[in-house]
Amino acid sequence: MFGWLKRLFGIVEAETHSVLDKLENPIKQTEQGIRDLKADLSKSMQGLAEVKALTIREKKEFEANNRNAKDFEQKAILLVQRASNGQIDSDEADRLATQALERKQQYAQRAAANQKNIDNYGGMLKKMEGNVQQLKSQISNWENELKTLRARATVSDASAKLNKQLSNIDSSNTVARLEKMKQKVEEKEALADSYSDIAQLANQSVDSEIDQALGIAPGSTPSIGASDELNKLKARLAQGNQDTSSQSDTNQQAPPSSSSEQSELDKLKEQLKNKS
Repeated sequence: MFGWLKRLFGIVEAETHSVLDKLENPIKQTEQGIRDLKADLSKSMQGLAEVKALTIREKKEFEANNRNAKDFEQKAILLVQRASNGQIDSDEADRLATQALERKQQYAQRAAANQKNIDNYGGMLKKMEGNVQQLKSQISNWENELKTLRARATVSDASAKLNKQLSNIDSSNTVARLEKMKQKVEEKEALADSYSDIAQLANQSVDSEIDQALGIAPGSTPSIGASDELNKLKARLAQGNQDTSSQSDTNQQAPPSSSSEQSELDKLKEQLKNKS
């Protein structure tokens, strides 16, 4: 009866398991992908921090080298001024001023190299920060996708369990149980009716039995015709009793015979028969 239904649920169950198998791998792949992205993000963050540290150090060195270059330039100017004022020998002042300018040039070159590194690090920082933001966005998207996949897997799992339960329905056993229950209910109903009849019989009086035999409804009064017939019957019974009394006196003088012995009921039946 339910064979087609079981086959249908079997097909649905197979398809559900197929969907679960297909979902299972994407979930694992997504989880692994998120782990890989987070590892890349950690490395990118570490590299970004290192480049930032290099940039900060280069800026400090640039500022120091630039400051030293200015200091040696200022020293060379002071040496020339003092030589012109006669405070220092002119040749000695020129020699020291030349060396000061050479040191200034060295610090200026270092400051230029620092500035070049700072520019390079700035480009690297910009690129690395873009990569970090992209990784964060991708991780967020994949985590949302993973939540969706897990929710779908949960729903599919619940559907698979329900379909499995429905596919295991045994129609024959179900119908048998229903028939057995129906039979028990009918037996209980019949037993209740039996107790009702017994209760009515236990509470039924002789008068009600007579009325029931005569077809008279309980609580109703006999019809006028039935009352007349009853009065006639009583009159005949009274006449019969008188005849019986006289016959009894006669019978006391003669021995009784078996043919003359009649009960009151037989006399009543004979009178009704003569009347009819």
